[in-house]
Amino acid sequence: MRFARRAMRFLAPVRSSSALGAAAMSGEPTTPGKITERLASGALLTIGGHFGGQMIRLIGNLILSRILFPEAFGLMTLVTVVLVGVAMFSDIGIAPSIQQSKRGDDPDFLDTAWTLQLIRFSSLWVVCCILAWPAGAFFNEPMLTQLLPVAALSLVIAGFLPTRIHTASRHLLIGRLTAIDLASQAIGLIAIIVLALITRSVWAMPIGNVFGVFIKLILADRYLPGARNRFRWEKEARHELVHFGKWIFLSTACSFLLSQSDKIILGKFISIEGIGIYNVGFFMATAPMAIAIAINSRLTLPLCRDHPPGQSADNFRVVRRFRFRFSFAALSCQIVLALLGVTIIDILYDDRFLASGGVVVAVALMNLPYIIGITYEGPALAAADSRAVFMLNLTRAVLQTGLFLAGVELGGLQGAFIGYALAHLLSHGVVIHVARKHKAWDPLHDAVMLLLSIGGAALALWVNSGAILMLSNFVR
Repeated sequence: MRFARRAMRFLAPVRSSSALGAAAMSGEPTTPGKITERLASGALLTIGGHFGGQMIRLIGNLILSRILFPEAFGLMTLVTVVLVGVAMFSDIGIAPSIQQSKRGDDPDFLDTAWTLQLIRFSSLWVVCCILAWPAGAFFNEPMLTQLLPVAALSLVIAGFLPTRIHTASRHLLIGRLTAIDLASQAIGLIAIIVLALITRSVWAMPIGNVFGVFIKLILADRYLPGARNRFRWEKEARHELVHFGKWIFLSTACSFLLSQSDKIILGKFISIEGIGIYNVGFFMATAPMAIAIAINSRLTLPLCRDHPPGQSADNFRVVRRFRFRFSFAALSCQIVLALLGVTIIDILYDDRFLASGGVVVAVALMNLPYIIGITYEGPALAAADSRAVFMLNLTRAVLQTGLFLAGVELGGLQGAFIGYALAHLLSHGVVIHVARKHKAWDPLHDAVMLLLSIGGAALALWVNSGAILMLSNFVR
């Protein structure tokens, strides 16, 4: 907790002295120069925060890989699949609702949103307890039946997190959110490591994660400015939240398949040890993607809300500049990781995880088509067109799940990765349709980024062809 207090004191002057943040919170108009400054500041803080978060996770993985066993990582991967599944299949979009709504700073609206959030997350714990036995039977892992109810306590605690988290994000006040996230992750990791040293058991992971979420609740309540949430059930606010959230609910259900279908499918095709090795590579390969997704979700929606690209040529240029910089940086990071992935695994992990190197290369490359179109969701959400985002994610989910499954059946893990990349190439047609609907499509951007992706992928496959061929031994 001393580390957390120091982090808060360090960032407190940044938050309190932010004239831009104060202007945003008070509703004062912002000039293009100010929005550019806010975006740059928000991007740097988001990158720094998620880079720090990924480094914490990496350090944790490296330490735990020497204390625990690959099967422990596999078990926790399956636990995470279930937790993420129940959370995403019940998401009503409270965060984007607060960010885009005209009532996003209204206490009655926020308290109603918090009440809905608390009801939802408390119910999810009951759902996880009910699913514990079927999940253990489906994956043929009896330990899941015991692990799930304990791990799901983190959802109950998350239900109490204040909506001040979302209002801070709404106004691009990222600094204190970043400090809270990093502090809670670091304290949670310390708890996991201590428990792992004591127990030498997979139980260290779910218990430590629950403790980390509890720490985040304490820090958010203590250090985020604004009134505390109270129980509230305003009819108008509830109607707006549910009306906007119904498509978010369906969209995030599809997002679950996008983020977790690979692990569900592979859980039936490879051993629990193989799942653990796969997840180590998957984590390494998606670290830049996690940063990119965080930047996109935190910055693109506010940018397009304040500067709708279809409203004027100036607005389109503002969004284009951000999109080009974002896509180039995200794609470059993935390509560099695909080139160096095998070497990174060789240096950081012991021989039990060497096969993770090929996974890093393949996963980094299969995400390239997705990155090209990721920023086109922002204009739709800024216009409250959550239905269009649902249709886009539905297309992605159906294609990805179907082609990943077909690929693993026909060509093993290599075929699965090809199917994943092909799914996102095919779904880009729907991305273009959504972008054109909101006058946000930028064909020059797509063409430049596609050429960059093709060149980078060809080079990475040539350099790491041996590691890719080794993936054929993964599927039993």
